[in-house]
Amino acid sequence: MIFRFLILFAVGVSLLTAAEGYATLGDEQLAAYIEQALRENPSIKEAFSRYQAGLAKAPQVGTLPDPVLSLTQFTRSPETRVGPQQGMVSITQRIPWWGKLSDREQIAGKEAEALAAGYEMRRDEVVRRVKLAYYELCYIDAAMKVTEEDLDLLRHFETLAQARYAQGVGLQQAVVKLQAEVTRDLNRLEILKRQRVDAEAALNALLGANPNDPRATASHAVQPEADLRYEALVSLARENRPELEADFHQIEAEEQRIQLARRDYLPDLILGASYTDVGGREDQAGRASPPPDNGKNVLSFTVGVNIPIFRAKYDGALREASERFAAARHRYRDTANQVTAGIRATSFRIETTATQLKLFENTLLPQAEQALRSSESAYSTGTVGVLELLDSERILLDVRLGLAQLNADYLKALAELERNLGTEFPRSSP
Repeated sequence: MIFRFLILFAVGVSLLTAAEGYATLGDEQLAAYIEQALRENPSIKEAFSRYQAGLAKAPQVGTLPDPVLSLTQFTRSPETRVGPQQGMVSITQRIPWWGKLSDREQIAGKEAEALAAGYEMRRDEVVRRVKLAYYELCYIDAAMKVTEEDLDLLRHFETLAQARYAQGVGLQQAVVKLQAEVTRDLNRLEILKRQRVDAEAALNALLGANPNDPRATASHAVQPEADLRYEALVSLARENRPELEADFHQIEAEEQRIQLARRDYLPDLILGASYTDVGGREDQAGRASPPPDNGKNVLSFTVGVNIPIFRAKYDGALREASERFAAARHRYRDTANQVTAGIRATSFRIETTATQLKLFENTLLPQAEQALRSSESAYSTGTVGVLELLDSERILLDVRLGLAQLNADYLKALAELERNLGTEFPRSSP
């Protein structure tokens, strides 16, 4: 009961910590989504129920087997010196060898701890998926905003081109090309709207909500910087990654199973007691001269052991337990290798994405904006044609859409890093 309370308390604290952590980043909307998912997601509830089922197993395997009560009624009563035996009541109790019950209970306890870690693993995975879905919404909403602003810009250029054409200094072809670009942006908006519906449905499924529930416009306020020192990240993962904890508890359970298999070579104790109902002698000699203790009932006790002589069965059980132990250790090492590889790959992705973000924000975006302003000014004076103007517009559009995608990719990579670590990523010092 204490262990169960501690788990529930830890879950509650983690919920509050997650919400507070995202609130400090200025992303209360995402914090609310995560809290709802942790509360309502059916896969998390399933994992918690499996953990609760695991807790209920220990009392089953750690107690004595049920005693056996037997009632015997003789069809032909055996005759004894003190009278015929009419019936017998007996009870037997099997008592496993010392340590067998505690071994089984400890195995169940370790497996329950592995299920508790599995529950944490499911929570972390749902949080990761909520973040990815939310950041995808962030990108879609940012892309829609950029496209709408580009649409307004193209319509402004179209008005300018029509004015030039009306004045006889421009070509009708320029107006047609600009109208084609407007249509292209309108089509992009329809595609983004369809993608947003898909993203909303995916997010709603994680939240345990109606798939048709609309979601507010998503936006990320900050781009936190992570401390990507590899050794520190690996150390954090070894301490917090629930998969490693689950595998470790499974190793402990399999090691305890080996000890139980060795104890199975030892016999179990069988205790019994019986009570026999004896009728008094009714024959002529018995009535004439009743024997001492005539008709006295009989109480007897039995002590026995089973004889584990079929050793092939026990040898096989020991080999099975040993191989399961070896498999659990291999699985732990494999999980550890996957964790470290995931940390390395995700860290590199974060670094490269951060570099691209700086390049887009500090260089490409100002250059594209300056190029468009120059092209618009030159087009107004008739120095360049509409093709040069559209080239500058497309470059700026691609840069802004690329910047929105990089922002989402960066946050998605941070979410993947947290999943690899099993905890929040360390922040870089300012």
